[in-house]
Amino acid sequence: MTQSTGLDLNLLVALDVLLEEQSVQGAARRLHLSEPAMSRTLGRIRKALGDPVLVRAGRRMVPTPHALAVRAEVSAVVERARALFRPGRDADPGTVERTFTILGHDTVAASHGPALFARAAREAPGIRIRFLTESHVDAPFLREGTADLEVGVIDTVAPEVRVEALAEDRMVGVVRARHPLLEGEMTPDRFATEAAHITVSRRGRLYGPVDGALAELGLRRRVVGSVGTFPASLFVIRDTDLVGMIGSMAEPLVSALGLATFPVPVPLPPLRLGLAWHPRHEADPAHAWLRTCVRDLVREWSAGRRG
Repeated sequence: MTQSTGLDLNLLVALDVLLEEQSVQGAARRLHLSEPAMSRTLGRIRKALGDPVLVRAGRRMVPTPHALAVRAEVSAVVERARALFRPGRDADPGTVERTFTILGHDTVAASHGPALFARAAREAPGIRIRFLTESHVDAPFLREGTADLEVGVIDTVAPEVRVEALAEDRMVGVVRARHPLLEGEMTPDRFATEAAHITVSRRGRLYGPVDGALAELGLRRRVVGSVGTFPASLFVIRDTDLVGMIGSMAEPLVSALGLATFPVPVPLPPLRLGLAWHPRHEADPAHAWLRTCVRDLVREWSAGRRG
């Protein structure tokens, strides 16, 4: 920024909100400004950065590549400035007004979302939580600031990302109630050959670790299709004779739909669940509160399962 008048912190705050909302109207509402005033602020930001920042794409606005590149740093600078000018207050989640984005499998939101929202309402009513489902594209969401926390099976290889192991989950088979497979002993052969299967894959894959385990036994299952999320698969399974699989964390969803689970009769590696976050959030009290909440929920679930 080359202007001699120096840095305007208000522009950084506005930029942070604009990139979060990706909407002039939404940002104006958050900052208690009129839309024309917010539009003028966006114009000043564009001039200061020498970049459009947000561009029209159909009926919505999307950030430019440069805006995406600076998004995480802008958010971090704003957070540090708020902490500097509000000493001690950010340590109390009850006084914080923030929006956190959690990246994770859809079963994480379905299984732990209600309890997390309830705890936030009690302890941090100014904090909003957005669950972002896993993408079919591998991207540095934590580094770019698209997400503040990742929950689930962490497969990131970024060396700077903090990763904390929490618990292990296992895959179980899922079928509709009174499915023929539930009668008699569940063997690898019956599992593979007596019914067609459906997979869940964000990339549309029709195979998974279970196929490798079956291949070692000389068996092959018949996969007839895939869907992108586990909840979607459960509705398909409910109204067909297809066989699916889901992590045991989501068994409450299975029960709510009247479905039945069974142990998968082939050895599968455990699903190692954990948290991941970028180190810029390491000392942020509000982010630490969020990590504590999610950590408690996952560990309580794990302890209850063992009990």
